[in-house]
Amino acid sequence: MTAERDALWVDDDAGPVVRPYAVTRGRAKTSANLNLISLVRATGAPPPLTVGIAPEHISIIGLCQQRPLAMAEVAAHLELPLGTVRVLLGDLLEQRLVQVTEPTSHAILPDDTLFEALINGLREL
Repeated sequence: MTAERDALWVDDDAGPVVRPYAVTRGRAKTSANLNLISLVRATGAPPPLTVGIAPEHISIIGLCQQRPLAMAEVAAHLELPLGTVRVLLGDLLEQRLVQVTEPTSHAILPDDTLFEALINGLREL
């Protein structure tokens, strides 16, 4: 009877059995300053499960082995909320198991006076 009753509540549509706050052990904030497009790269092979390393941590390291992924991509692959992934990445950063870099910003363009001077110089030719 219990298995039949559980089958009504636990299926693919029910979502994850472990809720995000349980994955982060109730933590909602991290000291790491990360945004959606922060690029995550693993620094080495995933370590064995130890105290403080959850299966989700191992999954993140595995995902970021081949190439850097944006934090939003990591969250999508793991099907976890961004806030949860941000906390997990903060843990991995503290243990130096991942590197996080911000993508390069667009080049700083000169102000309009340089362009006006260039146009005026071309007109004089």
